[in-house]
Amino acid sequence: MPTPAQIQTYHRDGVLIIPGFFSPNETAILYDQAHHGDRLGHALSNMPDSAGRSSRLAIWGGIGADVFGAVSANPRLVDHVEALLGEPCYHWHSKVMFKEPQVGGAWEWHQDYGYWYDDTCPFPRMLSCMISLDRADRANGCLQVLVGSHLLGRLNHGTTGNQSGADPARLAMVRERFELRAIEVDPGTAVFFHCNTLHASGPNLSERMRTSYICAYNALSNAPGTPTTFHGQPEPIQRSADDAIRRAGRLQDA
Repeated sequence: MPTPAQIQTYHRDGVLIIPGFFSPNETAILYDQAHHGDRLGHALSNMPDSAGRSSRLAIWGGIGADVFGAVSANPRLVDHVEALLGEPCYHWHSKVMFKEPQVGGAWEWHQDYGYWYDDTCPFPRMLSCMISLDRADRANGCLQVLVGSHLLGRLNHGTTGNQSGADPARLAMVRERFELRAIEVDPGTAVFFHCNTLHASGPNLSERMRTSYICAYNALSNAPGTPTTFHGQPEPIQRSADDAIRRAGRLQDA
C-alpha cells in the first residue's frame, strides 16, 4: 500500500513515482513477453506523431491468463491504485508501447481523460500506471508531465497527427504556469498518473529501445454511461497471486 505521504504527493502533483516496484526478475519476464511473446501481434498498431515518426502500441481491454494479466491484476499494483483513487477500481485497459531506436515517435501533449470523457465516463476517477521495461530518459523519449496540471480539469482535445492532443492555445498558456518534469527512471519503476495530468513524450533519438507497459484503471462507481466492449467491464478485479508474474514466466518458458 502507498504511504500517506505518497498519497499526498499523488493528489498534489498528479503523479507518483515508485522505483523498484517490480523486481528485476519480474521486469525481465514482462520485457521478454513484450518483445517475444505471441499476444501482441494481432493488437499492434501505429500512431504516428505530428512529424510522421512511428509510435507503435498494442492495447486490449480484458485481463488475460498470462504475464500481462498477472501484472494488471497484481495485488501490489491494484492495492496502490485503489488507495490513490480512494475506492474500488476495475481494469480499463492495458497496453505495451514501443519506441524503437532512432525512429520511435513522440506522443503529443494530452490528458487521458481528454478522450476517456468521450467514452462517457462521467468523472475523472481514473488513473494509469506506467511500468518502465527499459531505462527511460530524455534521449530515448521518456514520459514528461506538467506537475499539478490535473487540478485544471479537462481541457478540450483535437487531432494532432494521428493522435489526440490538447488544445494548442490553451496548452501554451498552461505550460507557462506548471513545472515540466521529465520522468527519467530505471526498469521496474512504477509511475502512477492522474487521468487529467497533462503528459507527453519526445521521440527516441538514441540508439536504445524504450519499452513500457501501461495499465489503466477506472473507479467502479465511474462506469461509462454507454456500455463499451473495447475497454474492460466494470467488475471487481480478481487479484492474482503476488508471485503470479514469476510463475507465468516459467509456464511460458516450458
